[in-house]
Amino acid sequence: MPLNFTMSLMSVAEFALWAVLGYIFWRKNLQRRFPAMGAYLALHVVSMPVLLALLYAQSQPAWANLFPVYFFTYWAVYIASAVLLFFICTEVFRFALSGFSGLMKFGVVVFRWAVLASVIVSLSTLSFSQRGILIIPDIAFGLMRSVSVVELCLLAFLCLSLNALRLSVRDLAFGIALGFGMMSANDFILASLTARYASFTAPLQIFYESMVLASLGVWMAYSALPEPVRKPMLMPVNSTIYRWNEIASALGHTGTQVAVQPANGFFLTDVEKVVEKVLTRNLRGRESA
Repeated sequence: MPLNFTMSLMSVAEFALWAVLGYIFWRKNLQRRFPAMGAYLALHVVSMPVLLALLYAQSQPAWANLFPVYFFTYWAVYIASAVLLFFICTEVFRFALSGFSGLMKFGVVVFRWAVLASVIVSLSTLSFSQRGILIIPDIAFGLMRSVSVVELCLLAFLCLSLNALRLSVRDLAFGIALGFGMMSANDFILASLTARYASFTAPLQIFYESMVLASLGVWMAYSALPEPVRKPMLMPVNSTIYRWNEIASALGHTGTQVAVQPANGFFLTDVEKVVEKVLTRNLRGRESA
């Protein structure tokens, strides 16, 4: 089967999966719990047919002047997806720590600073060798690289703390993190293998698209299947995570205010009175003896 036909067929299948996933997601009102994920799905459902139509049109000689339109549209969607992914990671992180209000508030602050540091590091490592509009892909790849690292770290955090946070692998939040983790790993694998084995570009493209379809299948399964009811957590007082939650809650408060009232008399005056009382008692003791 020719590569172009295979990739075209897989692209059509990908759009169909995006559309079905968006329908299931909105039909079950899951966008109320994860609004950023709902916006991410809406962006892809709307933009993908537009991008496919522009890609096909600009490849025709009569519509070759549409390439700038396709270029700006594609990278605008790409950057918007990267920005939405940061918000999606924050939503999943909030849901995972929703049972621990103190840890959630403190953790979200730390998480945002970690995201900001990741973006700064990724953008600072760019060469910016391109000039003009060609710098847009460099910035977009830098943002996506930083968010991919955040996604993998989030998935690792959930896998290591499922028992402590009383989460289940059937929770939608874990499914969202799993799908994005697969996509991020797919991006890093493709980038490393393409640089080493340039002759295997065609098989790698098919593998990459297959992993994207698999990630969409994971999200469809998690969105369609019923979630387990998350029960209220009863933690013993001597639990480690309970103490961490109390410490994190205390860090968010300024503490109690202590009012200091001035003394009625001078300090030395009080000392003199005490000395006089002691001398008086000693004198009385000698006279009685």
